[in-house]
Amino acid sequence: MRNPTTEPRLVSISRIADPKPQVAISPLIMKKIYCIGSLKNVEDGVSFTIKNPMKDGVITGVSNLCINGLEICLNDVVLGYNGTRLKAAEISQDQPLKFPMGQDVMFHARSIALAKNTEHRIAISCETEPYGVIDLEAADSVIETRETRKKIPCDKQNNYDMDIIRQRQEFVEQYTGVALHHIKHHSFDPAVTRGNIENFTGVAQVPMGFAGPLRVNGEHAKGDFLIPLCTSEGTLVASYNRGMKIINMCGGVTTTVVEDQMQRAPAFVFDSAREARDFVLWIDEHMDEIRGQAESCSKVARLLNIERYMASKFVYLRFNYFTGDAAGQNMVSIGTFTACTWILSRVNTIRHFYMDANITTDKKASLINTLKTRGKRVVGEIIIPREVMIQHMRTDPETLDHLCRVGAIGSFMSGATNNGLHAANALAALFMATGQDVANIAESSAGIMYTEITKDGDLYGSLTLPSLIVATYGGGTGLPTQKECLEVLGCYGQGKVMKFAEIVCAVAIAGEISLAGALSSLDWVTSHERFGKNR
Repeated sequence: MRNPTTEPRLVSISRIADPKPQVAISPLIMKKIYCIGSLKNVEDGVSFTIKNPMKDGVITGVSNLCINGLEICLNDVVLGYNGTRLKAAEISQDQPLKFPMGQDVMFHARSIALAKNTEHRIAISCETEPYGVIDLEAADSVIETRETRKKIPCDKQNNYDMDIIRQRQEFVEQYTGVALHHIKHHSFDPAVTRGNIENFTGVAQVPMGFAGPLRVNGEHAKGDFLIPLCTSEGTLVASYNRGMKIINMCGGVTTTVVEDQMQRAPAFVFDSAREARDFVLWIDEHMDEIRGQAESCSKVARLLNIERYMASKFVYLRFNYFTGDAAGQNMVSIGTFTACTWILSRVNTIRHFYMDANITTDKKASLINTLKTRGKRVVGEIIIPREVMIQHMRTDPETLDHLCRVGAIGSFMSGATNNGLHAANALAALFMATGQDVANIAESSAGIMYTEITKDGDLYGSLTLPSLIVATYGGGTGLPTQKECLEVLGCYGQGKVMKFAEIVCAVAIAGEISLAGALSSLDWVTSHERFGKNR
């Protein structure tokens, strides 16, 4: 176990006021600039790292660097970022060094080697824009750990070139003894995956089938659509095709997007509940300024409102945004953090701040998203005539309606966030085909199923997806295969996300109809035995 006295720790960090500071920095944010644990001995001196946790900026000068009270000549100090290296003495307004949000800047100083497992004091003073003069002091230790595992080949400059990819493929084959016959083969330039995956080595070829056409009577999706589904589960495509056949016999499914918002929910900690209450009141008074900060990082993002939740001396602020055609998780994170840095610079009673504390329920099923909406809230509706059900589903409206009511009790008893049957099947298959964030199935698969017998003896059915997170632009939607699938649906690019959300909901309903019919007629097990037997 490491000696506590040798643990890297922050001693103190303060800000020297710029004569005309453009952006104030909270002490809580300042603590995150020096990267604790980055101090190390290198070939001709020492190095450490700072990181910008705020908006993009630039370093326009370095006025001082001291290590253990010894001032280092600025001609012996080199700063590096993304391949650019500048002497500290050369950095100026005319020759600044980029200091982007979330990125590391390396300091390399000629110096004697520092003792290991001993605390060393680092003091830095530098000029920046838009943050003025930053003066920070930290304590860190040189703690060397040896990497014992074999490293996967990586080239920081050309990590998507075929040479380094072949090296990774050979590494996997040698390390595991397994020949990569299929993983290696792909039909696109690996460079297009930059920003989607690290250490690209190959592809996973998931079987794809098409179902449909499916008739959708939406406000945005209107017409008949062929649906691409990626799955390894036999019966799934056949089942959805069956449900789509029923839907088309009924004239299609009517879809409506009723709400659209994406969240990020930071937490603020105070010394007392009264301070927490007063903070909430302060938020109310400064909504216009907060909205301006939150929306300043995006041409698309629009802050709709901020929900407030209090417990003990904690305040959870749930920022709700409109995010256009992007799913928006990254967009709202950047906007919310920008707003929070502004808040932190003006409220001095905040003791701790966390960018997210689970009330967002990102990648998690939750009741709050079922009630409040995360992503798109979409409703699909259909009326299935009695004759269609009897002739083509081998059941009747009363039996299927009773099944849904019994299933609702089962969902309540189990604490599920879906009283339907298997919306996750539709979402997983569509998400993989169209480049969505598959992890978002956790919250997207929440569903509210409702049925009733009409006055004519037919079956009315609806499915509400209260937290459907989809995109038609950005993320994985631009990957070659996934882009093709979105283009098949007429849903690739900007201005198409509402259309896509309506199609997704319609597909989910097709699956609910098919499986409900199979359960009502006892065809479920036999169909799996017929189509899904691969053993």
